[in-house]
Amino acid sequence: MGMHASVDVIVFGATGFTGRLVAEYLNAAYGVDGEVAWAIAGRNRDKLVEVRDRIGASTALPLRIADASDAASLAALVAQARVIITTVGPYQRYGQPLVTACAQAGTDYVDLCGEPGWMAQMIPLLDAPARASGARVVFSCRFDSIPFDLGVVFLQEEALRRFGTPLRRVRGRVRVMKGGLSGGTIASAVATIEQMGRDPMLARTMADPFALTPGFRGPVQPDGASAAYDDMAKSWTGPFIMAPINTKNVHRTNALLGHAWGTDFVYDERMLTGDGAMGKRRANALVRTARIQNALLGFAPARAVLRRFVLPKPGQGPGVHERQTGHYEMLFIGETANGRTLRASVTGDRDPGYGSTSKMVTEGALCLVHDVDRSAIVGGVWTAGAAMGMALVRRLEAHAGIRFSIEEDERRV
Repeated sequence: MGMHASVDVIVFGATGFTGRLVAEYLNAAYGVDGEVAWAIAGRNRDKLVEVRDRIGASTALPLRIADASDAASLAALVAQARVIITTVGPYQRYGQPLVTACAQAGTDYVDLCGEPGWMAQMIPLLDAPARASGARVVFSCRFDSIPFDLGVVFLQEEALRRFGTPLRRVRGRVRVMKGGLSGGTIASAVATIEQMGRDPMLARTMADPFALTPGFRGPVQPDGASAAYDDMAKSWTGPFIMAPINTKNVHRTNALLGHAWGTDFVYDERMLTGDGAMGKRRANALVRTARIQNALLGFAPARAVLRRFVLPKPGQGPGVHERQTGHYEMLFIGETANGRTLRASVTGDRDPGYGSTSKMVTEGALCLVHDVDRSAIVGGVWTAGAAMGMALVRRLEAHAGIRFSIEEDERRV
């Protein structure tokens, strides 16, 4: 790694749908012979050649052959890069050999993992080898959890600047989410539900806001499963599908920052559904939908139907038009211990599941190796918020169509 690395970035899983989008973004944004040296990797050379041609990359783009299940080929692969981006999930099925190879070799690692059960298992396994080698391992570098994790970091930084004190309570509120979740997200959810059937402890992990902060338990956090009126946002709210992942990552960021926001920090995420009777109806509908989804996913025949008819097949996903017309907007409302408030919004210009995610994970990888000093952020298992923080906010604003802005109090929902 580092001195011996032949490239900055290797995209592992480039023949999958999201992996190809990552490669396409790297090619469009940085070219093949530009400031970023990168390569694509997968099991099958012919498929890699096909991806290289399809994204319009020059034949100078290096191709690397490696198999997710072959430890020797992974060790050889990770030695050639400063950072690995892997899009090969569900990670609880395929992820451990690659992240272990990175942790042992001192190669930085970013992924698209939204599987808290697997992350909770990996943190204690990887932390010591990654510290020893200098590898920075960062999970969840996609829509879950970068805009949420960094939205809170951004708001807290501004609170410290303005008030000299952190926000004790932050509410993450989704205003708009246009564009579907990725097939990988759904496949991960299905894999998690199946694993919960085999491992009763996993259900407790999924329900625990502090599952990713080993050795630390904070205060009771708000329930996310019901419909509730939010006085601060002046809107009804319902459950948000990614809250169980994002909230855990945000609490981990606070812990990694030495509890800079306090050991009594409270954070929750919900969907805004609007004011009045209509808003209440929408919030209740979200509750019903969440219950039905959970019941269906808990039912093996329903999962089989999902796999066969609903999930995008490997290499499939939404078209260019759907990706480019998607967008999202989140509101973050913070309160200090003495009642001062501050608001921020985070907006993205592409669909969350694919278009925006492919830019986020790429810029996260580049931020880690180009913008984040190894003397400041040493080896270990990090979050994007704790490892990259405001450096990644600036990079996403410059390159990825994501905006972070403070909202003055007149504007509500």
